Amino acid sequence: MENIDVLGTLKQFALDTGFVTMSWQQLVMIGVACVFLFLAIKRQYEPLLLVPIAFGMLLTNLPGAGMYHTELFSGGHVHWENFVDEAGLIDYLYLGVKLGIYPPLIFMGVGAGTDFGPLIANPKTLLLGAAAQLGIFVAFIGALALGMDVQAAASIGIIGGADGPTAIYVTSQLKPELLGPIAVAAYSYMALVPVIQPPIMKMFTTKKERAVVMEQLRPVSKTEKILFPIIVTLFVSLLLPSAAPLVGMLMLGNLFKECGVVERLSKTAQNELMNIIVIFLGVSVGATATAEVFLTWETLKIVGMGLVAFCFGTAGGVWLGKLMCWMTKGKINPLIGSAGVSAVPMAARVSQKVGQAENPSNFLLMHAMGPNVAGVIGSAVAAGVFLSMFG
Repeated sequence: MENIDVLGTLKQFALDTGFVTMSWQQLVMIGVACVFLFLAIKRQYEPLLLVPIAFGMLLTNLPGAGMYHTELFSGGHVHWENFVDEAGLIDYLYLGVKLGIYPPLIFMGVGAGTDFGPLIANPKTLLLGAAAQLGIFVAFIGALALGMDVQAAASIGIIGGADGPTAIYVTSQLKPELLGPIAVAAYSYMALVPVIQPPIMKMFTTKKERAVVMEQLRPVSKTEKILFPIIVTLFVSLLLPSAAPLVGMLMLGNLFKECGVVERLSKTAQNELMNIIVIFLGVSVGATATAEVFLTWETLKIVGMGLVAFCFGTAGGVWLGKLMCWMTKGKINPLIGSAGVSAVPMAARVSQKVGQAENPSNFLLMHAMGPNVAGVIGSAVAAGVFLSMFG
């Protein structure tokens, strides 16, 4: 029996552990991941997505774990020839992001849980959803002014739509190396909707405008609700084919809900399938937040421009709401314009809360849901514009 150098073996084992090989950058990123986990669990900031994103960030920064390899996706391409020998678990999960599979499936789940009735009952609110996309284009121009290329600027701008899956979809196609910071920024601002929006809403409206009581919405027939997703899919996809994956899957999910003959599919899209995709998407997106990418000045620019985008998106909806309030002689409460960002239904609830603070008998929630769901369509259309121009 050969003599075993126990001391040498133990020394080599110790040198191979992550405790020894960990860099300070990786340690910082693990700390950042723990902070996000705290915010998601303790503060409940978008926990359904922030928990898997933060844990994916934790996993990717563990030295020697080999779960995600940036070189397999370098240059914006999937290097299939190296997958057999080098790929880890998250590399395979990330393919669903890179190939554009996860975000449209999440849109299907969102559509299956969305009632477009308030938008159908008051089509004018579609304009408010469009106006709230102002932040996307303001941030896009601002990012270009800071010297970023058009792909990066478009990816940052889409944060202004307050739609995480859309931001992930656009970034994965245009600037995948920025996916981690952009995803974290997008979902952070979505979670902070109740904090960021009210001061902006109050800044640009008067007490009288905030107290406006809107008329009750008309009933929407089942036929209208069934025709709506079909018509929207045809119109948007023919006008802007690059938006078809997001808008088409959103409307397919909504058709599942409204047609009344595929209840099992509707429930699956809303629950089981949605939950599975959220886990895969969150972990794989979080894994892209490596120390080399995240700990840079560019990340700070992304966070800053993302906030600018979100603020201008909120303001854009309120500004058009004020104009519509004036044009209708006080029949539209401008607060519902802020719900034009895509944070469904949180932004609509914020409109309700701010409006009720001025007039306790005011109920704006259903009115705000019109621009809120219109914002989902609007952000998908904006994504399609960027992809067709710069993809």
